[in-house]
Amino acid sequence: MQKERLVNEFIEMVQISSLSLKEKNFAENLSKRLQSLGLEVFIDNAGEKCNGNTGNIIAKLKGNTSAPTIMFSAHMDTVVPGENIKPQIRDGYIYSDGTTVLGSDDKAGIAAILEAIRYIKENNMKHGDIELVFFIAEEGGLFGSKHLDYSKVESKMAFILDSGGPVGDVIVQGPSQMKIIADFKGKAAHAGVAPEKGINAIQVASRAINSMKLLRIDHETTANVGVITGGTATNIVTDAVNVKFEARSLNNDKLKAQSDHMVDCINKACEEFNTTCDLQVSLNYPAFTINNETPIAKLVTRAIESLGLTANLTSTGGGSDTNILNGNGIPAVTLAIGMSNVHTTAENIAIEDLVKSAELVAAIIQQVQNT
Repeated sequence: MQKERLVNEFIEMVQISSLSLKEKNFAENLSKRLQSLGLEVFIDNAGEKCNGNTGNIIAKLKGNTSAPTIMFSAHMDTVVPGENIKPQIRDGYIYSDGTTVLGSDDKAGIAAILEAIRYIKENNMKHGDIELVFFIAEEGGLFGSKHLDYSKVESKMAFILDSGGPVGDVIVQGPSQMKIIADFKGKAAHAGVAPEKGINAIQVASRAINSMKLLRIDHETTANVGVITGGTATNIVTDAVNVKFEARSLNNDKLKAQSDHMVDCINKACEEFNTTCDLQVSLNYPAFTINNETPIAKLVTRAIESLGLTANLTSTGGGSDTNILNGNGIPAVTLAIGMSNVHTTAENIAIEDLVKSAELVAAIIQQVQNT
């Protein structure tokens, strides 16, 4: 791998703003980079389905030998504060200037994939068809992968470069997430003149929340109340409150039990105050489990060990595009790429981990030839 080229490309890319649903400038730049490498590039209409200004990039490198088609993926969007990023190199690590995120989540994944493609082309490595899919709007909703034009992809397995932790960690199990949106109904009244004529929706929501089991439920399950909106003035008994909850679990039965428990607490609170609540309960993304004996798990383990690294197949409590790909029938795992303190202004990545990540992509391509 050409370390200097890899670092320079990463630094160039993080300076192009690509906040969620506003990735167009970056997508256009990335498309040109892919075309210069000889890949066919297609942009789908995912952005139109989630109010974004561009779609997912689907790029294809034709194989020079017979082998299963595989996908490498990362997401193009970054979180706020993610504009006017000024990357700096200090002691072998890349940081921002401390006023923004760095954007290694997930442009480090993109940079590693591009360098690996250059490497296999420059070294005339044998490879089958390779698909690169770069998603929009992963942050906050996995919208790009949810709206991917799956008719355009042919891959039999996918490797998503989008996790912290040492290179060699592989996420093979991720939770499902249930979202609950509750609109608590109250009854307005003057808080000083006739409060007894009102029903305070904040009080109803508080009673429901206070009766719930939340945060860490067990080693597989979590739950949280994250957003509360309501009220207009202290002298008005609040007649409406919107509350957003979530529950996650690696176990689908436990997820259902936790979700049912939270809904039951809401209904009981409404009964106590003689009011109602409009509820929306929806599955945001499905759980996935990749058995260690499956072809994709064995292949990625061999690739990691071929680099002298230790393969650690593990689980996560977070959701990612990997959940959605598995849910659409494409066996997928998430590769750790070493990024640290993501979603903060202290975000950083070691140059050594950038290089290792590119080497791992190339090693996976090489291992596919041995299947």
